[in-house]
Parts: sequence; C-alpha cells; structure tokens
Amino acid sequence: MKATSARLLRLLSLLQTRREWPGADLADRLDVSPRTIRRDVDRLRELGYPIQATMGTGGGYQLGAGAALPPLLLDDDEAVAVAVGLRTAAQGGVSGIEETSVRALAKLLQVLPSRLRRRVDALGTFTVPMPSGGPTVDADVLALVASACRDSERLRFDYERHDGSASRRTVEPLRLVAQGRRWYLVAWDNDRDDWRTFRVDRIRPLTPTGPRVPPRDPPEQGVAAYLAERMDLHMWPHQARIRLFVSAEEARHHAGVWFGTIEPVDDSSCVLVCAGHSYLHMACYLGMLDIDLEVEEPDELREHMARLAARLHRAAQR
Repeated sequence: MKATSARLLRLLSLLQTRREWPGADLADRLDVSPRTIRRDVDRLRELGYPIQATMGTGGGYQLGAGAALPPLLLDDDEAVAVAVGLRTAAQGGVSGIEETSVRALAKLLQVLPSRLRRRVDALGTFTVPMPSGGPTVDADVLALVASACRDSERLRFDYERHDGSASRRTVEPLRLVAQGRRWYLVAWDNDRDDWRTFRVDRIRPLTPTGPRVPPRDPPEQGVAAYLAERMDLHMWPHQARIRLFVSAEEARHHAGVWFGTIEPVDDSSCVLVCAGHSYLHMACYLGMLDIDLEVEEPDELREHMARLAARLHRAAQR
C-alpha cells in the first residue's frame, strides 16, 4: 500500500510537469505496466483529479481543470518560490489580495518540511520591507485586463492621464508588464491607430468588455523593449538632446541607459536623447554626470542650466 501511494504521488507530479503524457512514457518512468498506469489514473480521478485520456496510437493522459482545486505537488524550490511570492504579495502592490496572501502563506507554512520552513522563515525574519507610497493596483481590475489580453477582447476604460485629466479609451490589449510596484498595459489604441502604454492603477474599466478581435502582431522591438522606450522618452513632458564629448560606450557607463537613449556620433562623442518631469531636474542630473557636454536643444534647458550654474557659483563663493 505504501508503494502504491508513493507511485500515485510520483504519477501526479509527472502529470503536472507536462501538458500531455503518452501512457507508455508514464509506464517507463514509473517502471510499471500500462495497465497499472490506467488503474492509478482511475484512483487519482476518485480523489478529485480531472485526468483526461485520449485513446489510440497518439493517445495519452492530461491533467485538466476541475470544479475545485485539488492538492498540488511542489518540489522544494517551487515551494520556497511560492512562499516568497505570497510574502511579497502580502506587503502590497496589488490591493485586495493582502489578507488572502497571508492565509495562503499560513497554509503553506503549515505543511512545509522543517528544512524548507527554515529557509522561508529566514527570508521573512531578516528581510525588512521598505514602506512605499507608490500606487497599488486593484486585483479585480488586474484580473479583468489580463482576461481581456488572453481572450483578445476589446477593452473600454476611463483613463487618468499623467497631468490628471481624464479620457475614455478603446483598445485591443496585448500584454501586462510589471515593473517594481507598477503595472502597465501595452495595447493597440483604436482611436490613435497605434500602440500605447497605460498605467493599470489609472484604468477604470467599463463593462462589459468589447467583441473579440484577431490578435495583432506585437511591436517590432518586443513588448518589454517597447515599454522601456516609451518610459524613457514618450511618457515625460520634456525632451532634450545633449552632445556628450565621450564615446557612446563610456557614456552608457556614466549616464546609464535608463535616463534615455545614446546615439553614437564618432569615437569621441555621442548624443544623449533624454526626457524628464522638468528641465530643472534634467539640469541637475546632467550636472552630476562629470562629462563635458553641450545642450543641442531646447533653449529652455540651456536657461535652467545657466541659472543652476550661477546659483552653484554663488554658493561656492560664500
């Protein structure tokens, strides 16, 4: 009986690792006959696991979705990863799931072996969460947007722009992207006939969702690269071009690619195309680069840098 129970657990673990398993492969893995596999599958079905079987030469077994969540088997690393993820979720970022995450974490810790519980406890005991006033995303909104992406459904929502003004948008959602505590939606904007990005915490969905549409090809550079490009330049109200009198490679080392894009000119100079919330903030950042530079445009940035230089000069004279 003990051997049979252990074999059932191994069979269940295998079914969770692949979408479909040929019966002969399962029999080889478990060193039993195909008839024994059929009997074990029947036992798992009696325990509530919805295992589907297809007959014939290319047939096999597949673990499907049931009406209730059956017990899951996790290896050591998977269990620790889930526990760490639940701890992180309990600390915010997505509103409405904190209490649920704590309950799920308590259940998981109760059944973890002591060696794994010590690893998880160490992470919790010696990790100090940094309080953040950043935005939180409503879990229901996040789930609705993700479902629209999955089902290729048009999504209508009221959206709060960066300046606080409101607009109504109709989009074809493609992917959700998580960066830190913020979630972004990359979608095709039907009114603007182009790709756009939206902060999910500023989205107020209008239900029901729209009709299904054929999925569009993603942006040429990929979803993550497109979002990074939009965040670097297009999401900020002020842009500038700065000539840096160092090579592009050295500029990337000093300036970092997160502040903008660097365009090589020759072996000793390049152009930094950057953006920011204000020209004053951009002037302060550029002053910290410790690189000889020249503002190509706009004039407003030159004026802010001149005023900042004069202020620093007066401070040094005192």
